[in-house]
Amino acid sequence: MNASAGVRFADLHAFERDLLYAVRGLERNGNAPKGLAVKDLLEAEYDEELNHSRLYQNLDGLAERGLLTKGKKDDRTNEYATTATARDLLESRTERRAEQVGLTTNGGDV
Repeated sequence: MNASAGVRFADLHAFERDLLYAVRGLERNGNAPKGLAVKDLLEAEYDEELNHSRLYQNLDGLAERGLLTKGKKDDRTNEYATTATARDLLESRTERRAEQVGLTTNGGDV
């Protein structure tokens, strides 16, 4: 079953959207997108501590929906990566928002 079929950005909760942007940002910065790296990034952005359970349940949910892939770095550490579907959603949303506020995008890799 292709879980990502028909997923729209509007179908995602704000926290799920933030998770996708965080994972993609870590990928682009060359960092391994591990769960704790995602947590650290979002805690800095939110300026508050994130509940582990909330984080990992949502990461797993995004993986089940085909927006993230989940792999094992070792026995205790999972790594996450955005799928092509997630990158397409992020790119479309980012371009639309930039256009709404009068900014231009260079059409680069999201």
